[in-house]
Amino acid sequence: MENFIVSARKYRPVLFREVIGQETTTQTLKNAIISQHLAQSYLFCGPRGIGKTTVARILAKTINCEHPTPEGEPCNECESCKAFMENRSFNIHELDAASNNTVDDIRNLIDQIRIPPQVGKYSVYIIDEVHMLSQQAFNAFLKTLEEPPPYAIFIMATTEKQKILPTILSRCQVFDFNRIGVEDIVQHLQYVSEQEKIQAEPEALNVIAQKADGALRDALSIFDQLVSFSGRNLTYQMVIKSLNVLDYDYYFKITGNLLEGNATESLLIFNEILSKGFDAQHFLSGLSSHFRDLLVAHDKVTLPLLEVGAVVREQYLKQARKCPVDFLYKALDICYQADITYRSSKNQRLHVELALLKISALKKKPEQPNEIEQPPKDAKKQTSSLVDTKVRNNTPVPKEEKSVPPAGNEVTGQYNVNHKDTETVDDAGITQPATGQVHAKKSSEMPSTISIKDALNGDIIKQSRCDEVGEEKVAVREPMPEKPFTLEKLTRKWMEYAERMSRKKPRFAAALRIHMPEMIDEKNIRIILENKNLKEDFEQNLKPDLMDYLKKELDNYGIRLHIEVEKNTGGTSSRKPYTPEERFVYLAKKNPELQNLKRQFDLDFE
Repeated sequence: MENFIVSARKYRPVLFREVIGQETTTQTLKNAIISQHLAQSYLFCGPRGIGKTTVARILAKTINCEHPTPEGEPCNECESCKAFMENRSFNIHELDAASNNTVDDIRNLIDQIRIPPQVGKYSVYIIDEVHMLSQQAFNAFLKTLEEPPPYAIFIMATTEKQKILPTILSRCQVFDFNRIGVEDIVQHLQYVSEQEKIQAEPEALNVIAQKADGALRDALSIFDQLVSFSGRNLTYQMVIKSLNVLDYDYYFKITGNLLEGNATESLLIFNEILSKGFDAQHFLSGLSSHFRDLLVAHDKVTLPLLEVGAVVREQYLKQARKCPVDFLYKALDICYQADITYRSSKNQRLHVELALLKISALKKKPEQPNEIEQPPKDAKKQTSSLVDTKVRNNTPVPKEEKSVPPAGNEVTGQYNVNHKDTETVDDAGITQPATGQVHAKKSSEMPSTISIKDALNGDIIKQSRCDEVGEEKVAVREPMPEKPFTLEKLTRKWMEYAERMSRKKPRFAAALRIHMPEMIDEKNIRIILENKNLKEDFEQNLKPDLMDYLKKELDNYGIRLHIEVEKNTGGTSSRKPYTPEERFVYLAKKNPELQNLKRQFDLDFE
């Protein structure tokens, strides 16, 4: 029986051009070999399974190759290359720093470095997982690393660059390796499938690539596992079942129902997902990624960021056309907040179901309680026209010279209209010729002037129809709603507003939570603050927006907010420090050395 070799070893690159996803690094190394500008030490950094050790081995083989190609690749035919590939080369030494991390191990390495190579140009030392060396071992290695023999080259690899001492980093050429893209992994898996004569669906390989999270070695390991399970035929359904991956169709179905506002069907789909053994947070994370992909599919510029197969890509493009961008923004925010608070929730299933209900409610139009009838557009225009005329004239106009405006020009009052195209007699008893125009006689109840303030303050005008024929419409001002409310409702809306401000203005949000409102009477509320500075800041930056919110939410436009400062007790000041200067004075009283510190370093307040 022939020994099986895993794909990660069998298809390990032996040339720079075969390395996947690290073109910048490999090209830099090839140029250094061609120009003979080799550094004395290299440090390869990056996540697992992306080719750090592989590139180190290719570099070690190439610089000892007897006949390198003009492109900087090894020939793989000379004695040095063959010895390396057969693991019998005496010029290349591989050391595992995880098990050789003491000072004694580094001393043995330093003694070995003193022996020059018997064949070839360089002695290459590949140290893997170099971050596992102890600090004492690093310090013992510093001198040799900085001034090695001319024939010694060090190539170190690590997955945790932050653990390497800065003194080591400064003595190396550092190369940061990238995670390998999904498309590159899929292409390599397709190549391996063709070589092994395995039938694999592109969607199945795409799922494997996404599961590998940028590590080609992990992708090849998963590929071997699935081939053993499936019997040389990889299908999409078999892969998602074996890897416990949630099918894309579930996300497309649930998003379609959420767009229609069908919360019932969405909850049933979520229940089906749970019954198949999937974790609720796993579903929540997948739904967030689904909304993100839909947002990416909205624009052709960001379409390359959609790392899925061709069939699934078409599904995303089709559903993205139905999803408004605003809906996706809000849905993403809801999923993000639910994901953050998932672990702290006692009823985690209800937590996810509540998130689905919130997303489903985004497409429903909120009911507008106590809708007030708006005036016709022409009535508004005529009203503003009349106001403009009176403002320009600023003087009363004689009745004889005053032309009667068409219906609805006055804000209040009533006109008796004469539609006859005959001679008419004015108030002074003078006969006027027929002009075909409409004239009206103003009733005695009509005021002679109109308040510009009343016309411009935003009061809603409601037009009512007169029953008698020939009478004009009467404009009646309807008062704004002033519904009564309880302290409990006021407190609830107050806290909701504080929650809204927690991101935009966290300082004010904290102040709102501390200082709760009190009801003086049905229309007047008040809060008590510690000092005048906080009061002024509150009135200038928060009060207008807060009052608009409370009036709308409480449906009461007559409420007033009174801000008071806490009174001193016992003749002494009880005001808490608020500004930076006040805080400094407060702390300096407890520790006088702060004044000396401020004076010595010439400090000032921001």
